[in-house]
Amino acid sequence: MAVFTSVSLDDVQPWIAQFPLGRAVALKGIASGIENSNFFLTTERGEYVLTIFENLSFEQLPFYLRLMEHLASRGVLVPAPVPNDKGELCVPLHGKPAAIVLKLEGSSELAPRPVHCAEVGAMLARMHLAGRDFPLHQPNLRGLAWWHFAAPAVLPHMAEPEAALLRAEMHFQEAFHGSALYGRLQQGPVHADLFRNNVMFDGERLTGFFDFYFAGCDTWLFDVAVTINDWCVDLDTGVLDEARVRAFLDAYHAVRPFTADEQEAWQPMLRAGALRFWLSRLYDLHQPREAEMLTPHDPTHFERILRERIATPAPSLYQ
Repeated sequence: MAVFTSVSLDDVQPWIAQFPLGRAVALKGIASGIENSNFFLTTERGEYVLTIFENLSFEQLPFYLRLMEHLASRGVLVPAPVPNDKGELCVPLHGKPAAIVLKLEGSSELAPRPVHCAEVGAMLARMHLAGRDFPLHQPNLRGLAWWHFAAPAVLPHMAEPEAALLRAEMHFQEAFHGSALYGRLQQGPVHADLFRNNVMFDGERLTGFFDFYFAGCDTWLFDVAVTINDWCVDLDTGVLDEARVRAFLDAYHAVRPFTADEQEAWQPMLRAGALRFWLSRLYDLHQPREAEMLTPHDPTHFERILRERIATPAPSLYQ
């Protein structure tokens, strides 16, 4: 989240009349994240989040918003989008797609303990199962095809040791993604960006997942790998914390048991999750966009994680 498109309370006032939310009484930009313009919106009816989409089109957005609606209707803790008086979830604001979702209770848990990781693991498994009958399909837009686009754009900016690592890992992932093993992995809608700042807690109680705008259809194991690589690591070294990993995986496995194929693919998938975010952070660093409020992310964090995942055997998915 960030603010690329400026919006004032005066701008929002006539626009919000199409929603059953009463008058807008406060609007505050959200600085975290790097993709869309986001605002905390207070109305006469409650607290919400307003998002203006900077990259996703009107044609792409139904997947994300209908997925959130679908999951919320099945008891998964996600913020439900608010429809306007025509039943539309996405409407123009300043010429760009915009949507309003409920604001979740609580706050992000940035120093998670095993109990928090277990809550996230169990809810992620429930989310995967709940998405099995979701009728819309859209690929993960930051998957292998995007890696092929982004890698040539960043390689000229990299020192040779890092460039060699990127080329080697791209070669490894191309082979893995083309393998028969990869083709047997279970797939469906995934969050694909379930970092600590995209989950809310009230104490030890998980109150919801949010920011689904990197979601797409991919392997469930990729979603697990991305999440583990953030929730269960030492932020200084990238090394996995055994207690947090075990709590997360055991809780997930209790809801949606892992398969033998997933166990075999686990270490390559942890590497894929690290590569995806190393590459996107490199791309954002070397191909920046202007924004009023923008929090840059350090690519070297995921370079460290990738090197660690290559060097160290992955923990078992199940015991």
